Amino acid sequence: MLCDDALKAQIRRHLGTLDLRRANPGVHRIAAVAVAVAEEGEGAWIEGLARPAGWSRAAALILTRRASDLRDHAGQWALPGGRVDAGESAEQAALRELAEEVGLVLDPGAVLGRLDDYVTRSGFAITPVVVWAGTAPALAANPAEVESIHRIAVSEFMRADAPLLDRVADSEHPALRMPVGLSWIAAPTAAVIYQFRELCIAGRPTRVDHFEQPLFARR
Repeated sequence: MLCDDALKAQIRRHLGTLDLRRANPGVHRIAAVAVAVAEEGEGAWIEGLARPAGWSRAAALILTRRASDLRDHAGQWALPGGRVDAGESAEQAALRELAEEVGLVLDPGAVLGRLDDYVTRSGFAITPVVVWAGTAPALAANPAEVESIHRIAVSEFMRADAPLLDRVADSEHPALRMPVGLSWIAAPTAAVIYQFRELCIAGRPTRVDHFEQPLFARR
């Protein structure tokens, strides 16, 4: 699957079919994350995944491992993102966070659309903003927030064993994880990736806001 104009048009078209579910901003703290589609290129190594032989034009998502000394969610997989500041839209916040966390500066024309809001157990309503990053040639981790940057091929998220669903004692809904290499990514990040996979790539409108987070990710 190449990161090309055909894929860009497909993603934009599929996002346009989604009747978005929005959280109540008067109840929840508001955050945004960037689902950045880029060429796979050369990213930090992930156990169980082969490195591309040189620069790869395969479509990938940009993910990070959070810095190990952060107070919340240290070391966890994440999409670039954070709180929406006063006067910002979710799109503006997602683009700002991309620049701050991984050094990727994109203009508003890179935005392709939104996925459903996901409300976390910690009281945040996360708005995923899908953006087209193209080659994204020079990413640089902000050491205050990011331990490492990873370009993970979209094909890895299409694995037959994904998603992984786990029973949760205090909920009728399972917690969702997405396998990657020999590891896995937890919700909410995994839930966002799964909806992106189902809607934007497979063309299957799919809701994910009911899926639970594992206990360690609820802080």
